[in-house]
Amino acid sequence: MLTRRSALGVLAGPAVRSQPRQRWNLLFLMADDHAGYVFGADGNHKADTPNLDRMASESMRFARHFCNSPVCTPSRQSIFTGQMPHMAGVTRLSTPLSDDKPTLAHQLKSAGYRTAVFGKMHFNRNPFPGQHGFDVPMTELAIDAAWRKDVHPRPVPAEIATKKLPWRPFQEPARIWLDADHLPYPAAYEEMKGTYVARQAERFLEENRHQHFALWVSFMEPHSPFDFPVEDRTCYSPADFSAPKAGPHDAGQIPLIFRELSDPDKSGIAASYYTSVRFLDRNLGVVLDKLRALNLDQNTFVIYTADHGYLLGQHGRFEKHCGYDPALRVPLLMRFPGGTRTDVIYEFTEHIDLSATILDMLEIDPLPVTHGQSLRPYLKRGRSSTPRNHTFSEYLENEEAYIRTARYKFIYCTGRRARQDGYVTDKPTPGRYVRLFDLDNDAGEFENIAARRPEHVRAFQKLMLERFRQTHPEADREPSQASIEGALDFYLRPRDVD
Repeated sequence: MLTRRSALGVLAGPAVRSQPRQRWNLLFLMADDHAGYVFGADGNHKADTPNLDRMASESMRFARHFCNSPVCTPSRQSIFTGQMPHMAGVTRLSTPLSDDKPTLAHQLKSAGYRTAVFGKMHFNRNPFPGQHGFDVPMTELAIDAAWRKDVHPRPVPAEIATKKLPWRPFQEPARIWLDADHLPYPAAYEEMKGTYVARQAERFLEENRHQHFALWVSFMEPHSPFDFPVEDRTCYSPADFSAPKAGPHDAGQIPLIFRELSDPDKSGIAASYYTSVRFLDRNLGVVLDKLRALNLDQNTFVIYTADHGYLLGQHGRFEKHCGYDPALRVPLLMRFPGGTRTDVIYEFTEHIDLSATILDMLEIDPLPVTHGQSLRPYLKRGRSSTPRNHTFSEYLENEEAYIRTARYKFIYCTGRRARQDGYVTDKPTPGRYVRLFDLDNDAGEFENIAARRPEHVRAFQKLMLERFRQTHPEADREPSQASIEGALDFYLRPRDVD
């Protein structure tokens, strides 16, 4: 009995299953590695995102939306469970989500929705019907197998250079697996896997248009190797981009694998990323156009976001596994039929807010444990009486966490774990460090002022510790005599270690 009205029925007598007066469908659109700054509606005129820009004009856009972890699996499962990664039990890339963890899809399925996902979810297990609440779980392995069975790309003309297959990250030089030569995938648009995902979503909408559904469509783009079809190979040129300059203190923290990239390499990587975003936008348009053609846009709650952002040369890095804003800030659009204001919200929101918002807007009871807050007040009134004054994110693979306020970015790292993600630096275990950036005067996050602002450092440490104590499953085991640094070190240790 998941609706709020059914809970009231318990007080009046025998429980009677009731439904909201109007039930809305859910379409959850998601990208992989789509940074919030590579988006036309965000003010980036170089980004070719007409379908997302159109959706933004019809939606509430949250311009300061941050992920709770700058890596795929933890970030996705924080959305899906409404819990911080350390509580969801998924803080590392390879960790599977436990089958007994309550999820958003479980909640929707129990409320009578037909649930499905097509694309990338990072469940890290073979899909099966009912997995994590999905009636149709066509995730990575299933999509790949079906695409290879159904689609057979025609040979590309010899005069068109394409990228080498298979993709071999970390086994080849970074310029190869990051597509510095701006080479397309050897296939036409209709033969691409991303297009196949969009076509599967179209078919699902056709087949389920007369029942209530909750559909996830999760694209792989623009994740490296930044795939795009041969038709898009001339949309951008590396000459359109200049490589960002690293800061004066960045040298030691640039991962070794990026040290050999030349400025032309960096420009080519950016061109490939932007072209992949363009390809993503086209496929998002396919799904949104089908929704509109079936008149389902009139009764479907539509959300677009990405798991995390991406650095395109900022601080010398081409990745996301860090606490700089380009890795943490992502797009968030919400369009609710008949009731969503079209506006831009500049107050802070987090990924853990999404499940709370969806269930609130669909009038379904919240998940049993939730760390987020519903964004319904923004969607209905354009403002909230309890806005966030900061965001909190963590990357436990490197035992570090981040707090972002309107003015400051605070980074705390134990510096004691040799990270296993491939992004090793000169000093794999540099020891404990803190970084504090004054974003009003240093938007690029280059000058660490922690030593000059010890009172700010202490305040941020206390705030970080409070967030952990409120949400961590082992909070009752925190060492009683630990210093504030010792307590933070206790919480930053990943528990899901192989």
